[in-house]
Amino acid sequence: MELNFPNPSRYYEENEHGVHFWGYYRTIEILFFIEESTFFKIDPETKSNEAGFLNTFDSNTEKIHLAANTAYSQRKKSSRAASYRLTESDF
Repeated sequence: MELNFPNPSRYYEENEHGVHFWGYYRTIEILFFIEESTFFKIDPETKSNEAGFLNTFDSNTEKIHLAANTAYSQRKKSSRAASYRLTESDF
């Protein structure tokens, strides 16, 4: 079950301390959220500000989409959640 990521939009959410982005399974939109701390595992050189988190996201989009696909595939069986939080353990 492969997700698609035709929408390249992502945004930093200061109040939640992370980045949101979207994936799609058929016509279903799935919201993903990556915690700030996870970006330091993806790239230890991540700058600790909005631009830094978004730059790390953009530089690692393929890796992030792969982790999102894996998380969605594994968790979908136990939950019908419309949103998924990616943490360090997903990478």
